[in-house]
Amino acid sequence: MTDSQMTPPEPQGTELPHSADPVLDHGSYDQLRQPRGAGRLELDGRWHQISPRYVASQFVQNGILLVLLIAVVLVVAFVLHQQWVWIPGGIVAVLIVGTLVILPRQAKAIGYMLRDDDIVFRRGILWQRIIAVPYGRMQLVDITHGPLDRAFGVSQLKMVTAAAATGVQIPGLTQAAAESLRDTLIDVAETRRTGL
Repeated sequence: MTDSQMTPPEPQGTELPHSADPVLDHGSYDQLRQPRGAGRLELDGRWHQISPRYVASQFVQNGILLVLLIAVVLVVAFVLHQQWVWIPGGIVAVLIVGTLVILPRQAKAIGYMLRDDDIVFRRGILWQRIIAVPYGRMQLVDITHGPLDRAFGVSQLKMVTAAAATGVQIPGLTQAAAESLRDTLIDVAETRRTGL
């Protein structure tokens, strides 16, 4: 037998040309939309407050809720002839209006402070809550914003730790402030990792 008889022939058509597009990337966008963070924040130990646009956003959201409540109460009372709906509807309406009245003062009570080893978060008027979260204990930093929040340019930043009770949510941050705070927390947390 000769060498040409011993080697099997190569299968035809099994090689892909180098210029062929991979299947997973075919027809996809060429780049991701990048966030516009303003850079890293200083660990200066000063209190930072949320954006006043948070109050406007909450006014609109609670106003929509109040209008929907009134519509449901009117339909149930006059179309379905159920007069009992006035009592729970009135109680919920008073609670919503009360929330709108104290909302500006509540927003002024929300703040955070970046210190050397932890972030301190405060909120509340009558019942105040102050939480200090060590950077090394953070497991996740998440930014969320709904359609109305996006319309007003505000976001909510959530920090998750191993203990569920110490999770912190900071509402009413501008998008740039939320992204800068997220980047700062991630950078600092990497240098201060501790055992969980």
